[in-house]
Order: sequence, then structure tokens, then C-alpha cells
Amino acid sequence: MSTDFFSADYWQITALNNQHELAIQQHIDLKTKPPGALGQLEVLAAQIAKIQGANQTRAPSNLVIQQPSILVFAADHGIAKHNISIAPQAVTTQMVHNFLAGGAAINCFCKVNNLHLTVIDAGILAPLNQEHHAITHYLERRVGCGTQDFSQHAAMTLAQCQQALQFGAEAAQQALNNNSNCLGFGEMGIGNTSAASALLCALSGRPAEQMTGLGTGISSAQLQLKTELVSQALQRARLAHQLQDSDVFTPEQALCEFGGFEIAQIVGAMLATAKAGRIIIVDGFIVSTAALIACTIAPHCREYMIFAHHSAEQAYQHILDTLAVTPLLNLSLRLGEGTGAALAIPLLRAAVTFYNDMASLSNANIVLDSNSH
Repeated sequence: MSTDFFSADYWQITALNNQHELAIQQHIDLKTKPPGALGQLEVLAAQIAKIQGANQTRAPSNLVIQQPSILVFAADHGIAKHNISIAPQAVTTQMVHNFLAGGAAINCFCKVNNLHLTVIDAGILAPLNQEHHAITHYLERRVGCGTQDFSQHAAMTLAQCQQALQFGAEAAQQALNNNSNCLGFGEMGIGNTSAASALLCALSGRPAEQMTGLGTGISSAQLQLKTELVSQALQRARLAHQLQDSDVFTPEQALCEFGGFEIAQIVGAMLATAKAGRIIIVDGFIVSTAALIACTIAPHCREYMIFAHHSAEQAYQHILDTLAVTPLLNLSLRLGEGTGAALAIPLLRAAVTFYNDMASLSNANIVLDSNSH
């Protein structure tokens, strides 16, 4: 297996062509409304039109959200043994069972919004070893039985990291092959906000105190321990790679040292989705961290991403600032599972519907001028 997985040349993600940008904006502005009156929905429609018009000779007149799907990647983390989460590590596996039984929030939101849900075992502590009924589609793409405790050791080997990227890319491609043109990503893994915080420190050069937050609602004592463990891990890894305190890690180094199997698989899945020219819906803090890594590997990946909701994690703003993005929703969500991504997809459908079906000013015989009210 080749380290080409960390090369933009390997993924060959095409930059979106701006040649249709003016025509797309004119198509939106000439609808029966004042320019900009639909706010962020107009920005969203324009982005979808650029994605779907990339290989067309003219600006698209009709947009499609086809069989949108949510992929939830689950894995365990060695760092979780330090009791830095509100739940014990066993909850990762318990929640995977809940997903498969149809009992989680993501199941509810996928059902009400008619979304296809796939759960991927990227490396929970032990295989499920059971028959799975058809309520939820399930894939077993295990890289290992959870990562190592990254405060003491590298979370994964390079070979495991490469395998995770490949597995994630394959999972996304399978969904795309099933006629989905819009993939949302979610995660499940006790301890994975610690991994995401460490990854952001590694990629930004910022200290653990700035990038470590409360996750799903830990105590102040747990937060202090979590911050200390992330700081300890950064010091360990910097020594291993001969880096200074303000030096940044490469995506390859960061994922191997601090990543989770589910995070690495989401990175691979996002890169494959962008390579295919399809829409990526980014969930909250963990998935947004994976998005940042994907964009670090292949910057054009960013053009295919729609950020679903604003996370309460203190480090999340760094991701928004770095990628210059504005999330669609701010509902104080802190659950993960892809719930924010699922809730955002109706907004994509609304943006597509107004772009396709809303009358133009000329067709409706409406004239807007400075005297219009």
C-alpha cells in the first residue's frame, strides 16, 4: 500500500470551474424575490450548481439531490481508558447496536428525512459477530480493535492509517455507486473529541488549552485531565518527529499519532466523494476535523463541502476560520452520529427546489425597481 493516499495527486480532485459562476448567480438573482432575499440558501444553491455544473457546457438549469445518504463510522480509542468522557468505552459498541436496531437519534432523523443510513465498524473493541437485520445497512471495515492510547504511543501505524483511508474511500464509493450524489458523514467513538482536539493542535501548532473542550459534557476535572493528556501526547509525538512546540505535523503524522480509525476513514471517504464530484455534508466537531485534514491533503476538497451545523466545541471556530466556511444551522447540538448532517439536508432540498422551480421575474411579469415595495 502506498503513501500516495496523502498526496493531492493521488486523489486528483478537480477544482470547480468558475466559468458558470456569473450565469448561476444571474439565474438565482432573477427569481421572484429581491437579490439576496433568501440569504444563505442562495449561497447554498450556487455552490450545488457549481458542483453539479462542473462538467457541463452551460450553467445548470436543474439541480438534483438524489438519494442522500448518511455514513456513520464507529471506532474505539485507547485514550478513553482515562475516563475523559461522560460514558464508558463500552458505550461505543452499545450505540452501534442501537444504530442497527433503529433506536438512535440519527435513525430518527434519517427516517423523517428519507435518508439512507449506513453504519461502518471502522474498529470498535471487538467485532459484533452477529446477524444484522435490515433496519440499518452495516459494513464491517475494521482496521483494528480500537487505537492505542495516544498519550503513551502513536494511535495507529502508518499501514493502519493507509488502510483506514482506503476503507473510507471504498465505503463512500459504494454509496455513490448506489446512486447517491450527496453524502453526509457522522461518527461514534467514546474519546474521539480528545483525538480531534489533539489533531487540531498538531495541524495548527496551538496548545492543548486552546483546542480541548467539554465534548458531550464532561466535568471540569475531566476537562483538566483531558487537556493534560492531549498536551502530554503532543510533547511525546514532537520528540518522536523532532518538531518544535510551534511546528505543525503533516496530515500523515497527525493521523498516525492522534487519529481514530473512524476519523481516518471519514477523511478517505470525503476525498473519494470530492474526487467523484459529489456533495459532502460535514457534521460537527469530529467530522469537521476530518474535513480539515482532507482539505490539508487535497485543498480542492473544500469546494465540495457543505458544513451542516455549528459545534459548541471551543476549537470548532478554528476550523471555520481556517476553511472560511459558515455552517447552515446552529442548534446547540453536541451528539455526533451525523445528526447535524441529517438535519441540514432538507435545506439542500429547499435550495435546489427554489433554484429549479421558483418563477423568474420575467415569467411572472414582475418588475422590481427602486420604487418597488
